[in-house]
Amino acid sequence: MILHHIQSSPTQSAALKLCLRYINTTDSILLSSNAVNCLLIKEWQSRLNDYNVLVLEDDVIARGLQSRLSAFKMIGYADFVALTLTHNKVICW
Repeated sequence: MILHHIQSSPTQSAALKLCLRYINTTDSILLSSNAVNCLLIKEWQSRLNDYNVLVLEDDVIARGLQSRLSAFKMIGYADFVALTLTHNKVICW
């Protein structure tokens, strides 16, 4: 079980696209920084629908996207640390 940590928007890098090429259904995706912006795009919402997607709450708040991304599971930094301990590996893309 792997935690895939995506930090850049799909318009900035191919990180998320590459992640989806290698991800397993038991893995989790954590979106932080500019990566949270991908959830504003229907195509990415659809592509991520089958995965356990988590969003770093502070980054959503910093961008004023709380109401637009309220359907997604938001976590804090303490939860992020806990996830790193419950997953076998963490990959930062």
